Amino acid sequence: MQQEIELSISPDYIYNEDYIIQQGVKKLKVSREKIKGIYVRKRSIDARSRQVVYRIRVVFYINEEPIIDSFTSELKSVHDGKPVIIIGAGPAGLFAAYRCLERGLKPIVIERGKAVRDRRRDLAKINREGIVNPDSNYCHGEGGAGTYSDGKLYTRSNKRGDVHKVLSIFVEHGADQDILIDARPHIGTNKLPHIIEDMRNRILEMGGEVHFDTKVIDILEKFGQVTGIKTADGKSFDAEHIIVATGHSARDIYELFRAKNWLLEAKPFALGVRIEHPQSIIDQAQYHCSTRHENLPPAYYSLVEQVNDRGVFSFCMCPGGIIAPCATEHNEIVVNGWSPSKRNNPHANSGTVIQINLEDVPDAATNSFALLDFQRQIEQQAFQLGGGNLVAPAQRMVDFVENRVSRDLPINSYKPGTRSVDLNEVLPNFVNQALRGALPIFGKKMKGYYTNEAILVGVESRTSSPIRIPRDKETLQHPQVKGLYPCAEGAGYAGGIVSAAIDGINCVDAIKI
Repeated sequence: MQQEIELSISPDYIYNEDYIIQQGVKKLKVSREKIKGIYVRKRSIDARSRQVVYRIRVVFYINEEPIIDSFTSELKSVHDGKPVIIIGAGPAGLFAAYRCLERGLKPIVIERGKAVRDRRRDLAKINREGIVNPDSNYCHGEGGAGTYSDGKLYTRSNKRGDVHKVLSIFVEHGADQDILIDARPHIGTNKLPHIIEDMRNRILEMGGEVHFDTKVIDILEKFGQVTGIKTADGKSFDAEHIIVATGHSARDIYELFRAKNWLLEAKPFALGVRIEHPQSIIDQAQYHCSTRHENLPPAYYSLVEQVNDRGVFSFCMCPGGIIAPCATEHNEIVVNGWSPSKRNNPHANSGTVIQINLEDVPDAATNSFALLDFQRQIEQQAFQLGGGNLVAPAQRMVDFVENRVSRDLPINSYKPGTRSVDLNEVLPNFVNQALRGALPIFGKKMKGYYTNEAILVGVESRTSSPIRIPRDKETLQHPQVKGLYPCAEGAGYAGGIVSAAIDGINCVDAIKI
Protein backbone atom coordinates (compact mmCIF):
# COMPACT_ATOMS: atom_id res chain seq x y z
CA MET A 1 0.00 0.00 0.00
CA GLN A 2 1.14 3.54 -0.73
CA GLN A 3 0.15 6.62 1.22
CA GLU A 4 1.15 10.18 0.42
CA ILE A 5 1.28 12.74 3.21
CA GLU A 6 2.63 16.23 3.80
CA LEU A 7 5.24 16.80 6.48
CA SER A 8 6.78 19.92 7.96
CA ILE A 9 10.51 19.37 8.48
CA SER A 10 13.11 21.62 10.09
CA PRO A 11 16.12 22.46 7.90
CA ASP A 12 18.19 20.54 10.49
CA TYR A 13 16.60 17.26 9.37
CA ILE A 14 15.65 17.80 5.73
CA TYR A 15 18.35 15.41 4.50
CA ASN A 16 17.83 12.87 7.33
CA GLU A 17 15.71 10.06 5.87
CA ASP A 18 15.37 8.24 9.20
CA TYR A 19 13.95 11.35 10.84
CA ILE A 20 11.48 11.88 7.96
CA ILE A 21 10.34 8.26 8.29
CA GLN A 22 9.90 8.73 12.04
CA GLN A 23 7.65 11.76 11.46
CA GLY A 24 5.66 9.85 8.86
CA VAL A 25 5.22 6.86 11.15
CA LYS A 26 3.72 9.15 13.80
CA LYS A 27 1.32 10.78 11.34
CA LEU A 28 0.30 7.52 9.66
CA LYS A 29 0.11 5.65 12.97
CA VAL A 30 1.88 2.57 11.63
CA SER A 31 4.87 0.66 12.95
CA ARG A 32 8.32 1.47 11.62
CA GLU A 33 8.80 -2.11 10.43
CA LYS A 34 5.97 -1.75 7.90
CA ILE A 35 7.69 1.13 6.07
CA LYS A 36 9.68 -0.37 3.20
CA GLY A 37 10.74 2.92 1.68
CA ILE A 38 9.79 6.51 0.94
CA TYR A 39 9.81 8.82 -2.05
CA VAL A 40 9.83 12.62 -1.72
CA ARG A 41 7.49 13.89 -4.44
CA LYS A 42 7.56 17.65 -3.76
CA ARG A 43 9.66 19.98 -1.62
CA SER A 44 9.25 23.68 -0.86
CA ILE A 45 10.35 26.21 1.75
CA ASP A 46 7.79 27.84 4.02
CA ALA A 47 9.19 31.05 5.50
CA ARG A 48 5.89 32.65 6.46
CA SER A 49 6.54 32.33 10.18
CA ARG A 50 9.63 33.00 12.27
CA GLN A 51 10.50 29.31 12.17
CA VAL A 52 11.44 28.48 8.58
CA VAL A 53 10.57 24.90 7.58
CA TYR A 54 10.52 22.67 4.55
CA ARG A 55 7.15 21.33 3.47
CA ILE A 56 7.48 18.03 1.70
CA ARG A 57 5.02 15.60 0.15
CA VAL A 58 6.22 12.08 0.78
CA VAL A 59 4.99 8.75 -0.55
CA PHE A 60 5.31 6.01 2.09
CA TYR A 61 5.47 2.40 0.90
CA ILE A 62 3.69 0.31 3.53
CA ASN A 63 4.26 -3.44 3.36
CA GLU A 64 5.40 -3.19 -0.24
CA GLU A 65 8.70 -2.49 -1.95
CA PRO A 66 9.21 1.00 -3.44
CA ILE A 67 8.61 1.50 -7.15
CA ILE A 68 10.28 4.73 -8.18
CA ASP A 69 9.14 6.29 -11.43
CA SER A 70 11.81 6.45 -14.10
CA PHE A 71 11.81 8.19 -17.45
CA THR A 72 13.59 7.28 -20.65
CA SER A 73 12.81 8.95 -23.95
CA GLU A 74 11.54 6.64 -26.67
CA LEU A 75 13.32 8.01 -29.72
CA LYS A 76 13.22 6.73 -33.28
CA SER A 77 15.96 6.64 -35.88
CA VAL A 78 15.12 9.46 -38.29
CA HIS A 79 17.97 9.22 -40.82
CA ASP A 80 15.35 8.80 -43.56
CA GLY A 81 12.54 10.67 -41.83
CA LYS A 82 10.46 13.55 -43.15
CA PRO A 83 12.44 16.77 -42.58
CA VAL A 84 11.31 19.54 -40.24
CA ILE A 85 13.42 22.71 -40.21
CA ILE A 86 13.78 24.28 -36.77
CA ILE A 87 15.23 27.80 -36.76
CA GLY A 88 16.91 28.34 -33.39
CA ALA A 89 18.58 25.97 -30.92
CA GLY A 90 17.22 27.44 -27.71
CA PRO A 91 14.96 25.44 -25.39
CA ALA A 92 12.03 25.62 -27.83
CA GLY A 93 14.17 24.48 -30.75
CA LEU A 94 15.94 21.70 -28.86
CA PHE A 95 12.77 20.26 -27.39
CA ALA A 96 11.03 20.57 -30.74
CA ALA A 97 13.89 18.55 -32.22
CA TYR A 98 13.55 16.00 -29.44
CA ARG A 99 9.83 15.67 -30.06
CA CYS A 100 10.57 15.16 -33.76
CA LEU A 101 12.67 12.13 -32.82
CA GLU A 102 9.77 10.71 -30.83
CA ARG A 103 7.45 11.14 -33.80
CA GLY A 104 9.86 9.82 -36.41
CA LEU A 105 10.46 13.22 -38.02
CA LYS A 106 13.95 14.38 -39.00
CA PRO A 107 14.83 17.66 -37.24
CA ILE A 108 17.16 20.01 -39.06
CA VAL A 109 18.17 22.62 -36.49
CA ILE A 110 19.59 25.87 -37.88
CA GLU A 111 21.39 28.04 -35.31
CA ARG A 112 22.99 31.38 -36.12
CA GLY A 113 25.27 31.17 -33.07
CA LYS A 114 27.96 28.79 -31.94
CA ALA A 115 27.95 25.49 -30.10
CA VAL A 116 27.40 25.92 -26.38
CA ARG A 117 31.03 25.67 -25.27
CA ASP A 118 32.36 27.76 -28.16
CA ARG A 119 30.12 30.62 -27.01
CA ARG A 120 32.34 31.06 -23.95
CA ARG A 121 35.02 32.96 -25.85
CA ASP A 122 32.48 35.47 -27.09
CA LEU A 123 30.97 35.85 -23.63
CA ALA A 124 34.46 36.50 -22.25
CA LYS A 125 34.93 39.31 -24.79
CA ILE A 126 31.59 40.79 -23.77
CA ASN A 127 32.50 40.79 -20.09
CA ARG A 128 36.15 41.79 -20.36
CA GLU A 129 36.30 43.98 -23.43
CA GLY A 130 32.72 45.14 -24.00
CA ILE A 131 32.72 43.61 -27.49
CA VAL A 132 29.43 42.11 -28.71
CA ASN A 133 29.29 39.48 -31.44
CA PRO A 134 25.74 39.92 -32.84
CA ASP A 135 25.51 36.20 -33.65
CA SER A 136 27.14 34.75 -30.51
CA ASN A 137 26.28 36.25 -27.14
CA TYR A 138 24.15 35.64 -24.06
CA CYS A 139 21.02 35.38 -26.22
CA HIS A 140 22.22 33.75 -29.46
CA GLY A 141 23.88 30.34 -29.63
CA GLU A 142 23.19 26.74 -28.67
CA GLY A 143 20.80 26.54 -25.75
CA GLY A 144 19.60 30.12 -26.26
CA ALA A 145 19.40 32.70 -23.51
CA GLY A 146 18.70 30.14 -20.79
CA THR A 147 22.02 28.32 -21.09
CA TYR A 148 24.22 31.17 -19.94
CA SER A 149 21.62 33.11 -18.03
CA ASP A 150 20.65 30.87 -15.14
CA GLY A 151 18.58 27.84 -16.06
CA LYS A 152 15.62 28.62 -13.80
CA LEU A 153 12.86 26.09 -14.46
CA TYR A 154 10.00 27.54 -12.41
CA THR A 155 6.85 27.81 -14.52
CA ARG A 156 3.09 28.21 -14.30
CA SER A 157 2.65 26.50 -17.69
CA ASN A 158 1.12 23.25 -16.42
CA LYS A 159 -1.97 23.72 -18.60
CA ARG A 160 0.12 24.18 -21.74
CA GLY A 161 1.80 20.80 -21.63
CA ASP A 162 3.72 18.18 -19.68
CA VAL A 163 6.10 20.05 -17.38
CA HIS A 164 7.27 16.82 -15.75
CA LYS A 165 8.32 15.43 -19.13
CA VAL A 166 10.46 18.50 -19.84
CA LEU A 167 12.15 18.27 -16.45
CA SER A 168 12.63 14.51 -16.87
CA ILE A 169 14.41 15.01 -20.20
CA PHE A 170 16.79 17.41 -18.47
CA VAL A 171 17.43 14.78 -15.78
CA GLU A 172 17.94 12.11 -18.42
CA HIS A 173 20.76 14.25 -19.82
CA GLY A 174 22.50 15.04 -16.56
CA ALA A 175 20.46 17.46 -14.47
CA ASP A 176 20.12 16.76 -10.75
CA GLN A 177 16.96 14.80 -9.89
CA ASP A 178 16.10 17.49 -7.35
CA ILE A 179 14.58 19.54 -10.18
CA LEU A 180 11.74 16.98 -10.25
CA ILE A 181 10.71 17.72 -6.67
CA ASP A 182 11.76 21.29 -5.85
CA ALA A 183 9.04 23.94 -6.01
CA ARG A 184 11.50 26.28 -7.72
CA PRO A 185 13.79 24.00 -9.73
CA HIS A 186 17.08 25.39 -10.97
CA ILE A 187 19.95 23.84 -12.92
CA GLY A 188 22.57 26.58 -12.96
CA THR A 189 24.62 28.17 -15.70
CA ASN A 190 27.68 26.07 -14.86
CA LYS A 191 25.83 22.77 -15.44
CA LEU A 192 23.61 23.57 -18.41
CA PRO A 193 26.27 23.45 -21.16
CA HIS A 194 26.95 19.76 -20.54
CA ILE A 195 23.22 18.97 -20.53
CA ILE A 196 22.61 20.89 -23.75
CA GLU A 197 25.58 19.20 -25.41
CA ASP A 198 24.26 15.80 -24.41
CA MET A 199 20.84 16.56 -25.89
CA ARG A 200 22.43 17.73 -29.14
CA ASN A 201 24.56 14.59 -29.40
CA ARG A 202 21.46 12.47 -28.92
CA ILE A 203 19.69 14.35 -31.71
CA LEU A 204 22.64 13.74 -34.02
CA GLU A 205 22.93 10.08 -33.02
CA MET A 206 19.31 9.44 -34.01
CA GLY A 207 19.73 11.04 -37.43
CA GLY A 208 18.84 14.68 -36.82
CA GLU A 209 20.99 17.57 -37.99
CA VAL A 210 22.32 20.60 -36.13
CA HIS A 211 24.01 23.41 -38.08
CA PHE A 212 25.85 26.10 -36.10
CA ASP A 213 27.12 29.46 -37.40
CA THR A 214 24.29 29.25 -39.93
CA LYS A 215 22.08 32.31 -40.19
CA VAL A 216 18.72 32.16 -41.94
CA ILE A 217 18.28 35.01 -44.41
CA ASP A 218 15.14 33.83 -46.19
CA ILE A 219 12.15 31.58 -45.64
CA LEU A 220 10.95 30.26 -48.97
CA GLU A 221 7.31 29.74 -49.83
CA LYS A 222 5.26 28.97 -52.92
CA PHE A 223 1.52 29.54 -53.20
CA GLY A 224 1.29 30.13 -49.47
CA GLN A 225 3.18 26.97 -48.47
CA VAL A 226 6.73 26.96 -47.08
CA THR A 227 9.27 25.06 -49.14
CA GLY A 228 12.54 25.70 -47.29
CA ILE A 229 15.10 28.27 -46.20
CA LYS A 230 18.23 30.01 -47.45
CA THR A 231 21.19 30.81 -45.21
CA ALA A 232 23.85 33.50 -45.24
CA ASP A 233 26.55 31.04 -46.29
CA GLY A 234 24.70 30.22 -49.51
CA LYS A 235 23.16 26.94 -48.40
CA SER A 236 19.53 25.97 -48.81
CA PHE A 237 17.40 23.43 -46.93
CA ASP A 238 14.08 22.04 -48.13
CA ALA A 239 11.11 21.18 -45.94
CA GLU A 240 7.33 21.53 -45.85
CA HIS A 241 7.33 22.34 -42.13
CA ILE A 242 9.39 25.12 -40.52
CA ILE A 243 9.36 26.01 -36.83
CA VAL A 244 10.55 29.55 -36.08
CA ALA A 245 12.02 29.37 -32.56
CA THR A 246 14.47 32.26 -32.72
CA GLY A 247 13.97 33.85 -29.29
CA HIS A 248 13.00 37.39 -28.32
CA SER A 249 16.15 39.08 -29.65
CA ALA A 250 16.41 37.87 -33.26
CA ARG A 251 15.22 41.14 -34.67
CA ASP A 252 16.32 40.26 -38.21
CA ILE A 253 13.61 37.58 -38.34
CA TYR A 254 10.98 40.24 -37.71
CA GLU A 255 12.53 42.30 -40.50
CA LEU A 256 12.31 39.28 -42.80
CA PHE A 257 8.62 38.88 -42.03
CA ARG A 258 8.05 42.59 -42.65
CA ALA A 259 9.84 42.41 -46.00
CA LYS A 260 7.53 39.57 -47.02
CA ASN A 261 4.43 41.40 -45.78
CA TRP A 262 3.67 38.55 -43.38
CA LEU A 263 1.54 39.52 -40.42
CA LEU A 264 3.21 40.82 -37.26
CA GLU A 265 1.73 42.53 -34.21
CA ALA A 266 3.16 44.88 -31.60
CA LYS A 267 3.08 43.17 -28.20
CA PRO A 268 3.38 44.62 -24.69
CA PHE A 269 6.67 43.92 -22.94
CA ALA A 270 8.22 44.97 -19.64
CA LEU A 271 10.94 47.54 -19.02
CA GLY A 272 12.91 48.58 -15.97
CA VAL A 273 16.17 47.88 -14.19
CA ARG A 274 18.01 45.00 -12.58
CA ILE A 275 18.30 45.53 -8.82
CA GLU A 276 21.10 43.92 -6.85
CA HIS A 277 21.42 43.55 -3.06
CA PRO A 278 23.94 41.76 -0.89
CA GLN A 279 22.51 38.25 -0.60
CA SER A 280 22.80 38.49 3.19
CA ILE A 281 20.15 41.24 3.25
CA ILE A 282 17.68 39.04 1.37
CA ASP A 283 18.49 36.01 3.53
CA GLN A 284 17.92 37.96 6.75
CA ALA A 285 14.65 39.39 5.47
CA GLN A 286 13.20 36.15 4.15
CA TYR A 287 14.50 33.70 6.74
CA HIS A 288 14.14 35.99 9.80
CA CYS A 289 17.67 35.26 10.94
CA SER A 290 21.09 36.84 11.19
CA THR A 291 22.78 33.89 9.44
CA ARG A 292 21.18 31.56 6.91
CA HIS A 293 20.98 27.89 7.93
CA GLU A 294 23.42 25.73 5.97
CA ASN A 295 20.54 23.56 4.70
CA LEU A 296 18.61 26.53 3.32
CA PRO A 297 19.39 27.85 -0.15
CA PRO A 298 20.08 31.55 -0.72
CA ALA A 299 16.73 33.25 -0.29
CA TYR A 300 14.40 34.16 -3.14
CA TYR A 301 11.79 36.91 -3.30
CA SER A 302 8.86 37.91 -5.48
CA LEU A 303 7.39 41.39 -5.19
CA VAL A 304 4.56 43.20 -6.92
CA GLU A 305 2.81 46.52 -6.33
CA GLN A 306 0.35 48.80 -8.16
CA VAL A 307 1.55 52.39 -8.61
CA ASN A 308 -0.45 54.90 -10.63
CA ASP A 309 -2.49 52.01 -12.06
CA ARG A 310 0.68 50.28 -13.23
CA GLY A 311 2.00 46.98 -12.00
CA VAL A 312 5.60 47.03 -10.81
CA PHE A 313 6.98 43.54 -10.30
CA SER A 314 10.18 41.59 -9.75
CA PHE A 315 11.19 39.28 -12.56
CA CYS A 316 13.76 36.51 -13.04
CA MET A 317 15.12 36.72 -9.49
CA CYS A 318 18.64 35.26 -9.15
CA PRO A 319 19.75 34.37 -5.59
CA GLY A 320 23.53 34.19 -5.29
CA GLY A 321 23.67 35.50 -8.83
CA ILE A 322 25.43 37.76 -11.27
CA ILE A 323 24.18 40.59 -13.49
CA ALA A 324 25.09 39.81 -17.10
CA PRO A 325 25.46 42.02 -20.21
CA CYS A 326 22.94 40.67 -22.71
CA ALA A 327 23.14 43.06 -25.64
CA THR A 328 22.81 41.46 -29.06
CA GLU A 329 23.82 44.46 -31.15
CA HIS A 330 26.54 47.09 -30.96
CA ASN A 331 25.97 50.32 -29.01
CA GLU A 332 23.22 49.08 -26.72
CA ILE A 333 22.98 48.07 -23.05
CA VAL A 334 20.77 45.19 -21.96
CA VAL A 335 21.13 43.49 -18.58
CA ASN A 336 19.87 40.17 -17.27
CA GLY A 337 20.78 37.86 -14.39
CA TRP A 338 22.05 34.33 -13.84
CA SER A 339 23.19 32.04 -11.05
CA PRO A 340 25.50 29.03 -10.80
CA SER A 341 24.01 25.79 -9.50
CA LYS A 342 25.19 26.47 -5.93
CA ARG A 343 24.01 30.07 -6.04
CA ASN A 344 27.03 30.93 -3.95
CA ASN A 345 27.85 34.44 -5.15
CA PRO A 346 27.54 37.22 -2.55
CA HIS A 347 24.85 39.15 -4.44
CA ALA A 348 21.15 38.68 -5.21
CA ASN A 349 19.62 40.35 -8.25
CA SER A 350 16.23 40.63 -9.87
CA GLY A 351 14.68 42.47 -12.76
CA THR A 352 12.20 45.05 -11.50
CA VAL A 353 9.98 46.15 -14.34
CA ILE A 354 6.78 47.84 -15.54
CA GLN A 355 4.71 46.66 -18.45
CA ILE A 356 4.86 48.82 -21.57
CA ASN A 357 1.47 48.84 -23.28
CA LEU A 358 0.54 49.75 -26.83
CA GLU A 359 -1.00 53.03 -25.68
CA ASP A 360 2.36 54.08 -24.15
CA VAL A 361 4.04 54.34 -27.55
CA PRO A 362 2.73 56.41 -30.47
CA ASP A 363 1.38 54.42 -33.43
CA ALA A 364 1.84 51.05 -31.68
CA ALA A 365 -1.74 50.07 -32.53
CA THR A 366 -0.95 50.30 -36.25
CA ASN A 367 2.83 49.87 -36.40
CA SER A 368 3.99 46.39 -35.43
CA PHE A 369 7.57 47.67 -34.93
CA ALA A 370 6.68 50.61 -32.67
CA LEU A 371 7.45 48.86 -29.38
CA LEU A 372 10.62 47.25 -30.75
CA ASP A 373 11.85 50.65 -31.94
CA PHE A 374 11.02 52.07 -28.51
CA GLN A 375 12.92 49.21 -26.84
CA ARG A 376 15.95 49.78 -29.07
CA GLN A 377 15.93 53.53 -28.37
CA ILE A 378 16.03 52.94 -24.60
CA GLU A 379 18.89 50.43 -24.93
CA GLN A 380 20.94 52.80 -27.08
CA GLN A 381 20.36 55.67 -24.65
CA ALA A 382 21.60 53.45 -21.81
CA PHE A 383 24.74 52.67 -23.81
CA GLN A 384 25.46 56.35 -24.40
CA LEU A 385 25.01 57.27 -20.75
CA GLY A 386 27.22 54.38 -19.69
CA GLY A 387 30.01 55.83 -21.80
CA GLY A 388 30.77 52.79 -23.98
CA ASN A 389 32.34 49.32 -23.63
CA LEU A 390 29.05 48.04 -22.16
CA VAL A 391 29.53 50.05 -18.97
CA ALA A 392 26.00 50.24 -17.55
CA PRO A 393 24.25 53.32 -16.11
CA ALA A 394 23.46 52.77 -12.44
CA GLN A 395 22.27 54.43 -9.25
CA ARG A 396 21.90 53.50 -5.59
CA MET A 397 18.30 52.68 -4.66
CA VAL A 398 17.51 55.43 -2.15
CA ASP A 399 19.38 57.98 -4.26
CA PHE A 400 17.19 57.04 -7.22
CA VAL A 401 13.96 57.44 -5.26
CA GLU A 402 15.14 60.78 -3.84
CA ASN A 403 16.31 62.11 -7.22
CA ARG A 404 19.97 62.25 -6.26
CA VAL A 405 22.90 61.13 -8.39
CA SER A 406 24.96 58.66 -6.36
CA ARG A 407 28.41 59.91 -5.32
CA ASP A 408 29.69 56.36 -5.65
CA LEU A 409 28.32 52.90 -6.36
CA PRO A 410 28.48 49.74 -4.26
CA ILE A 411 30.60 46.79 -5.30
CA ASN A 412 28.46 44.76 -7.67
CA SER A 413 28.57 41.74 -9.95
CA TYR A 414 28.26 43.43 -13.35
CA LYS A 415 31.67 42.74 -14.88
CA PRO A 416 31.88 45.36 -17.66
CA GLY A 417 31.44 48.01 -14.97
CA THR A 418 28.86 50.55 -13.85
CA ARG A 419 28.72 54.34 -14.04
CA SER A 420 26.79 56.59 -11.68
CA VAL A 421 24.11 58.47 -13.59
CA ASP A 422 20.63 59.86 -13.12
CA LEU A 423 18.42 57.02 -14.36
CA ASN A 424 15.80 59.64 -15.21
CA GLU A 425 17.88 60.18 -18.33
CA VAL A 426 17.60 56.51 -19.32
CA LEU A 427 14.03 55.43 -18.62
CA PRO A 428 10.74 57.11 -19.58
CA ASN A 429 9.18 59.31 -16.92
CA PHE A 430 6.22 57.01 -16.29
CA VAL A 431 8.57 54.08 -15.68
CA ASN A 432 10.69 56.12 -13.25
CA GLN A 433 7.61 57.33 -11.38
CA ALA A 434 6.26 53.80 -10.99
CA LEU A 435 9.61 52.50 -9.74
CA ARG A 436 9.96 55.39 -7.28
CA GLY A 437 6.54 54.66 -5.87
CA ALA A 438 7.07 50.91 -5.59
CA LEU A 439 10.56 50.60 -4.09
CA PRO A 440 9.79 52.13 -0.65
CA ILE A 441 6.65 49.96 -0.49
CA PHE A 442 8.73 46.89 -1.28
CA GLY A 443 10.92 47.95 1.63
CA LYS A 444 7.90 47.85 3.95
CA LYS A 445 6.97 44.39 2.67
CA MET A 446 10.50 43.03 3.03
CA LYS A 447 12.70 44.35 5.79
CA GLY A 448 16.02 45.71 4.56
CA TYR A 449 15.05 45.77 0.87
CA TYR A 450 14.87 49.57 0.64
CA THR A 451 18.50 50.53 1.14
CA ASN A 452 21.34 52.42 -0.50
CA GLU A 453 23.34 49.20 -0.35
CA ALA A 454 21.21 48.13 -3.32
CA ILE A 455 22.10 49.20 -6.84
CA LEU A 456 19.80 49.76 -9.82
CA VAL A 457 21.47 48.83 -13.12
CA GLY A 458 19.92 49.77 -16.46
CA VAL A 459 18.31 48.51 -18.50
CA GLU A 460 16.22 45.36 -18.12
CA SER A 461 14.41 45.40 -21.44
CA ARG A 462 14.33 41.86 -22.86
CA THR A 463 11.77 40.35 -20.51
CA SER A 464 9.81 39.24 -23.58
CA SER A 465 9.42 40.04 -27.25
CA PRO A 466 7.91 43.41 -28.20
CA ILE A 467 6.49 41.74 -31.33
CA ARG A 468 4.13 38.79 -31.70
CA ILE A 469 4.07 36.60 -34.79
CA PRO A 470 0.42 35.55 -35.14
CA ARG A 471 -0.59 31.91 -35.46
CA ASP A 472 -3.81 29.95 -35.70
CA LYS A 473 -4.95 28.63 -32.31
CA GLU A 474 -5.70 25.17 -33.65
CA THR A 475 -2.98 24.51 -36.25
CA LEU A 476 -0.31 26.78 -34.66
CA GLN A 477 0.59 27.88 -38.20
CA HIS A 478 1.00 31.44 -39.38
CA PRO A 479 -2.36 32.57 -40.81
CA GLN A 480 -0.82 33.45 -44.19
CA VAL A 481 1.71 30.65 -44.64
CA LYS A 482 1.03 26.93 -44.34
CA GLY A 483 3.73 24.86 -42.70
CA LEU A 484 5.19 27.86 -40.85
CA TYR A 485 4.98 27.54 -37.06
CA PRO A 486 5.84 30.66 -34.97
CA CYS A 487 7.11 29.30 -31.68
CA ALA A 488 7.89 30.28 -28.09
CA GLU A 489 9.40 33.54 -26.81
CA GLY A 490 10.38 35.08 -30.12
CA ALA A 491 6.84 34.69 -31.41
CA GLY A 492 5.25 35.85 -28.16
CA TYR A 493 3.95 32.51 -26.87
CA ALA A 494 6.25 31.60 -23.97
CA GLY A 495 8.11 33.18 -21.09
CA GLY A 496 10.94 30.98 -19.90
CA ILE A 497 12.86 27.75 -20.44
CA VAL A 498 10.10 25.31 -19.57
CA SER A 499 7.25 27.15 -21.28
CA ALA A 500 9.42 27.58 -24.38
CA ALA A 501 10.26 23.87 -24.36
CA ILE A 502 6.58 22.99 -24.07
CA ASP A 503 5.71 25.29 -26.96
CA GLY A 504 8.38 23.64 -29.10
CA ILE A 505 6.85 20.26 -28.34
CA ASN A 506 3.35 21.57 -29.09
CA CYS A 507 4.44 22.94 -32.47
CA VAL A 508 5.80 19.54 -33.50
CA ASP A 509 2.61 17.87 -32.30
CA ALA A 510 0.65 20.26 -34.55
CA ILE A 511 2.42 18.86 -37.64
CA LYS A 512 0.13 16.48 -39.51
CA ILE A 513 1.89 13.49 -41.07
